[in-house]
Amino acid sequence: MQKEQVQIPRTTLPFYKYEKDGIIYYEFDATKCSPPEPMVNAINGLRMLKNENERMVGIFFHEPTPLFERINNNFTHEIEELESGDVRVVFRKKE
Repeated sequence: MQKEQVQIPRTTLPFYKYEKDGIIYYEFDATKCSPPEPMVNAINGLRMLKNENERMVGIFFHEPTPLFERINNNFTHEIEELESGDVRVVFRKKE
C-alpha cells in the first residue's frame, strides 16, 4: 500500500491518501499537537468524504469525544486503541 501526501484546504497537519480493498482513506496523525488543532484538522478532513467508498483515519492521543459529539449526525466512527496508548479512529459518512 502506497500513501501519497495530499493537500486538504484549511488543515495544518499532513494528510495522506491511500487505497485498501477498494476504499479510499485520508489519514492524519494528531498525536503531537494540542487542542484545537486535532478537531480543526478532523473537521476539514471530513469534508473530503463524499461517498461510502471513502474513509478518514485520525490518530489521536486520546478519544476525541468533543469531535464525536459535533459530527454525530453525519458520520460514524470506529475506535481502535494502539499499543502506544494512542487511538486510531476511522470515520465514515452516514448513508
